[in-house]
Amino acid sequence: MTTSWTNGATEILTVAQMYRADAAAEDHGVTSLELMERAGAAIADALDARWPRGHVLVLCGPGNNGGDGFVAARLLTARGRDVALGLLGEIDDLAGDAAVNAKRWVAECDGEVDALSTEWVRWADVVVDGLFGAGLTRPIEGVALKIIDEINNYGKPCLAIDVPSGVHGDTGAVMGAAPEADLTVTFFRRKPGHLMFPGRGLCGRSDVADIGIPDAVLDDIHPTLWRNAPMFWASDFPRPAADGHKYGRGHAVVAGGRELTGAARLAAYAALRSGAGLVSIASPPEAVAIYRSGRPSIMVRETPDVAAFATGVSDPRVRAVLVGPGNGVTPDTRAHVLAALDSEAGCVVDADGISVFADDPDPLFENVRNRKADTVLTPHGGEFERIFGDIPDDDGTGRLDRARAAAALSGAVVILKGADTIIAAPDGRTAINNNAPPTLATAGSGDVLAGFILGLLAQGMPGFSAACAGVWMHGAAADRFGPGLIAEDIADCLPQVLQTLYADLGMEGSLDGVRDSGF
Repeated sequence: MTTSWTNGATEILTVAQMYRADAAAEDHGVTSLELMERAGAAIADALDARWPRGHVLVLCGPGNNGGDGFVAARLLTARGRDVALGLLGEIDDLAGDAAVNAKRWVAECDGEVDALSTEWVRWADVVVDGLFGAGLTRPIEGVALKIIDEINNYGKPCLAIDVPSGVHGDTGAVMGAAPEADLTVTFFRRKPGHLMFPGRGLCGRSDVADIGIPDAVLDDIHPTLWRNAPMFWASDFPRPAADGHKYGRGHAVVAGGRELTGAARLAAYAALRSGAGLVSIASPPEAVAIYRSGRPSIMVRETPDVAAFATGVSDPRVRAVLVGPGNGVTPDTRAHVLAALDSEAGCVVDADGISVFADDPDPLFENVRNRKADTVLTPHGGEFERIFGDIPDDDGTGRLDRARAAAALSGAVVILKGADTIIAAPDGRTAINNNAPPTLATAGSGDVLAGFILGLLAQGMPGFSAACAGVWMHGAAADRFGPGLIAEDIADCLPQVLQTLYADLGMEGSLDGVRDSGF
């Protein structure tokens, strides 16, 4: 079976932007009451599809999430489902569309509106969580906290409306507590909290329902945040030329370390697999024999000192350079980074190449900002703190904002690695990756990622797109392999991923396919 990865909207909207989208829908002829009706219908449909039998408890809060819950309860009852509804607060205190739909629930279904009680949770076979929306700014407390604890303690199946109550839509932070949902149904576009941990881990499967908000509302919102997916960077993805040659696909250079030689070898092999025409390891004399005993497709150049490295990467045929993996936190590594940045090649700075600037990152940033070619920094959390520790994180939930600030400060594309890897460009464009399996937490996987990005840069892919594509390919290849993954397996699985990706992009994975597709 062929899997398509190029369908579906990729824009991510903040809570404030989603409010604007809701409001703008009225200008396109869709009333807020219609949106609530369609949202409730989407919830009812999703629940019936996932849990076609059993008692349903709908938990409604005082806002629009509660209004969606009233609609879902009414529609489910009309379909013959056994529904109970609990309200946080008093029905007479509801306003707007939520009040309208509460009255419809009572009038059309003879529906009861019960006060929240943990007893109802024990009765239910499935719970619909419509207590709080994505913009919650205070910790959950009181009876709502008790209800959420009861859902989790009893392991009740849960469908969350928009986000699980207590998850902040902009950060994924948990405001005191949140139910562990099996399914979350949101509307029009995802929010950051659907893709960022810990919120992402509480959403279960996250589905986006079309409730009639036209895509045209995005014209005035101008999103700068996207879900990392092929359709987002497809137009920049390298297309092999039928009459191409290896230098046309780019020469990539990896700075090799003296002792930890495996890191550079993993990165070099990954760069070849991701499409670089040829890859060289610049090796210290004492490690040449080790590097040359590896894969014969990877060239090894004896590079006795920094001056020789600088000369090598200044060759106009060199399109991309990687410094850092296994290089050691040494003066030589620092000098190699600066030499690479002084070249006209695209640069990836990873691992030790980042850590070596921990005490004084300004020279790194200054050199990045002064160059014309793209630079990609690939820190994990610890490396990020070493060079970007001065960027404030006042509330402890600013991972997304800090990545953006780091990119603006450094002038580089910054990949803040993790289970919810963030890719941020200096101009504010940002993507959140959500296809990485937990098996990627294995030694050497970061070296492979750096190599994938290096190979894409060597082929002329712009830095931000290369970073996004490399991160996505990394996750897709690991997912394709499955359990038991080690770093070497990731690059070996990439051809299977690329075969499907080429077909989705109209490239067919062959020279005939390239010609026929018009690329």
